[in-house]
Amino acid sequence: MSWLGFGGVFAAFFLTHSIPVRPAVKSRLTAWLGPRTFTIGYSLLSLAMLALLIWAAGRAPAVSLWPQMMWQRHLAHLGMLAACLILAASLGRPNPFSFGGARNDRFDPAHPGILRHLRHPVLVALALWAGVHLAVNGDLAHVILFGVLGGFAVLGRKVIDRRKQRVLGPDRWQALLHATQAAPLFPAPQSWAGAALRLLAGLAAFVALLALHPIVIGVAAL
Repeated sequence: MSWLGFGGVFAAFFLTHSIPVRPAVKSRLTAWLGPRTFTIGYSLLSLAMLALLIWAAGRAPAVSLWPQMMWQRHLAHLGMLAACLILAASLGRPNPFSFGGARNDRFDPAHPGILRHLRHPVLVALALWAGVHLAVNGDLAHVILFGVLGGFAVLGRKVIDRRKQRVLGPDRWQALLHATQAAPLFPAPQSWAGAALRLLAGLAAFVALLALHPIVIGVAAL
């Protein structure tokens, strides 16, 4: 694949991520499909475009910038384990500050869970994924890929903060933030059984990634 083709896939990736969530477009799609179907469809589209982008990076012209070392692979393992645990601790839980949550009207700032430390856990996991893969992949196409996606995750926090402040109102957003930060530094989980299940889910996801990486990506992760 040429650099022009790689750039075209990158452009398509960002267009399919940005256009559907523009207020005017999202409101029409949500009215047509329903909120749940829109969320599922947008998530599947995002994953499909990410897979296409990774595929394109693997077929772009090879330009080596630095060699792969064993410490980089160990760093990638630790970073991906942390990302899996963060996702397991956050997905499906109320989060009025970011995306990836559910039943946000039930959010209790006195028991914020991982939100006590990470307001945007999904973006933090994405930044970890991009950062450790940037370290371990020293060719130009993958440096561009993971560097841009990592920057997208970091800058996305400010974008979502502004969007959520518009939706909730500045006063409500600030009140929720202050109440969340006033919770204990290491709050006890509301359910130890639920916390254990999320821990096991994160570990299982990490093991699954190690097992599926050579099958899906074509490169052994170990």
